[in-house]
Amino acid sequence: MRAKEKMIRIARTLRPIGARQLWAQGVYALRGLRPPPPLLGPVPELSPGGEPAAFLPAPRHARWVSPDALELIQRRVDFSAGVDWGHSAEGPLWLYHLNQCDHLRDEELSPERRRDLMLDWVRTCSAGAGWDPHPTCLRVLSWGKLLLTPGAVELTPGEAGEIRGSMAQQLDGLERNLEFRLQANHLLANLIGLVFGGLLFEGPRADAWLQREEDLRAELARQFGREGAHEERSPMYHALLLENLLDLLNLLRVREERAPRPLAEELAATAERALAALSVWRHPDGEIALFGDSALGIAPPPDALLEYGRALGLQPLAPETPGLLASAGFARLEEGPFALLASFGVPSPAHQPGHAHCDALSFELTCAGERVVCDTGVHSYEPGPRRDVARATRSHATLEIAGAEQSEIWAAHRVGGRVRTALVAFEPRASLEATCASWSTPDTLHRRRFSLAGGVLEIRDWVEGVPRAVRLALPLAPGLEPRLVHDQEGGTEAHVRLAGSGRLRVILPVEVNWRIERIPYYPEFGIEADRACLVGEAEAFESGCWRFEFSPEGE
Repeated sequence: MRAKEKMIRIARTLRPIGARQLWAQGVYALRGLRPPPPLLGPVPELSPGGEPAAFLPAPRHARWVSPDALELIQRRVDFSAGVDWGHSAEGPLWLYHLNQCDHLRDEELSPERRRDLMLDWVRTCSAGAGWDPHPTCLRVLSWGKLLLTPGAVELTPGEAGEIRGSMAQQLDGLERNLEFRLQANHLLANLIGLVFGGLLFEGPRADAWLQREEDLRAELARQFGREGAHEERSPMYHALLLENLLDLLNLLRVREERAPRPLAEELAATAERALAALSVWRHPDGEIALFGDSALGIAPPPDALLEYGRALGLQPLAPETPGLLASAGFARLEEGPFALLASFGVPSPAHQPGHAHCDALSFELTCAGERVVCDTGVHSYEPGPRRDVARATRSHATLEIAGAEQSEIWAAHRVGGRVRTALVAFEPRASLEATCASWSTPDTLHRRRFSLAGGVLEIRDWVEGVPRAVRLALPLAPGLEPRLVHDQEGGTEAHVRLAGSGRLRVILPVEVNWRIERIPYYPEFGIEADRACLVGEAEAFESGCWRFEFSPEGE
């Protein structure tokens, strides 16, 4: 790419960014992170109060497989010579998870081992990625939950003071480096961590951290909105932030004398909306869809979050229109054997779309309780072929127009030109119609209508405007092996034997050349599986219909 083209792409990428975020980016580029201040004054004490409700366990991906071997996001590292808190050989995401310290909540760890690891971090991690704002705020939550859980960690008074002193310094450093340059989930988690620290401790320093509750309430309103779907439109990040909100509300409920009443009300209302929004992204198997940068095993499953919310007295608020997150660009249809989750949104938020994929008008499908059509997921955030594949249009169950991406994705998290979408019609549980126009082919419109009735799913596609070559894709779940069947009239069907029981018949759009390709599937960070994808190509596609019919075993 020529220098002029690169500059134009950068301009398209920066256009939606606000002045405050641009200023913060410039300051960070010139100065970097500010070092934490020295620990002056008395070490803050834990605030008095009752015992909170039980916190959720550590995420599934984070576990100590032996006293000295730690596994995070499918990568195992031997720390028999001592934990290296700056270990970077597994990549920056692994390093962040190491320093977030969720692994300290592994139920297999003894209280003594947790103590040793916490003190080791305090005594040996004086600089580096561990002090970045994002792992810092999440580590404050992890350590705080351990301190609040009876018997989770055994400390002498001196050791407890050492850890509290370090946490105070971490919180002071966090407040100096709030991630206004990144916004979105990073800034929200920063503020949750600060306010959590303000409730966890008492004294002037804790009071200062707690003053950030007004900023937190403003971000909650901005990032979750009326429908309750987080602005980054990633079910995984939505669930992670929801757990953080519930943790903060959990502590607030037993520290009410320190908590401003408006914060308690806003947290509860936001969490109830967020729980309801999560139900739109939930498959019948109890796990999330893999839209955006979502992976299994990182966030708590939806049912666990729902039970946690109930323990705190919360009930999900039903969406205004059942099954529809209109502003977020997602809908859920369910009837008979089918449950369909569809995406019709744009890269979001406009100022930070780093977790967006080219997935407009794509969908995931469950049939008879079994995942059949699956988004590609995410393998890692490191730039390279796997990252490109995960975000590409052709990796999703939608149409690729003229061989171009729906949005101008580049690097690992950048988006220049953006797809345009519109919701045309929605009938709860039964139908959805929406349109999209890719950034590079705005004069060609893709219209798609999903319809569920009588136990049959139909998906109709139209290409309007300037005709262009089209690639249609239907990426299947691993283990499902379709068989193409051609009839005498030129039509093509795909027959798929489900892993459980029954058979799925897919009547494919006509006047399209169909084949089966092998493509990757990234259900969890660090995992790659092989699977089949139905691929159709047409030089002048105008319209077509997919018809999905399920036959139980024996019929």
